[in-house]
Amino acid sequence: MASKSHLEEPWALELQTLLASRRVAALGTLHDGEPYVSMVPVALAPDGSAFLIHVSGLSAHTEDMLANPQVALLVMDVEKPEVMAQEMARVTVLGTASQIPEPSPDYDAGKARYLERFPDAEPMFNLGDFSLFAIEPTHVRWIGGFAGAQTLDVETFKKIARGAASVGANPSR
Repeated sequence: MASKSHLEEPWALELQTLLASRRVAALGTLHDGEPYVSMVPVALAPDGSAFLIHVSGLSAHTEDMLANPQVALLVMDVEKPEVMAQEMARVTVLGTASQIPEPSPDYDAGKARYLERFPDAEPMFNLGDFSLFAIEPTHVRWIGGFAGAQTLDVETFKKIARGAASVGANPSR
């Protein structure tokens, strides 16, 4: 009997739903050698290979990513009164942030994808201090609830993220 693919597991569908439905993440950077956490809107690259963020050069996290590209993202489910905090689904992604050069085909594709998810952000692409970054996962820790933690290999995560990206770039809010 053939074993199930990871993508057929209930936790994989839960992770895929989380990635498709949550539009913001906590971004962790190093700021002057100290941990710094901020909130960023995120979109997934269509192939699931990276998270896309569009950030201002005036923000500390942008300077931080340019100085040290090692970052962390935390995407978590919505709080619900009937769910203990420890039971909330969440994924922590360690990754490498890289500024996508403009002009380039990668920039055009990333911008189009980001605007599919956040159409109201289009005017910010006309502001000179904003940059588009790709965050490529290097380590993924999925917590599907209390005592439901597991480390995922990056390729499995990318397949799940690709499925989340195909669900629709602009999920209902």
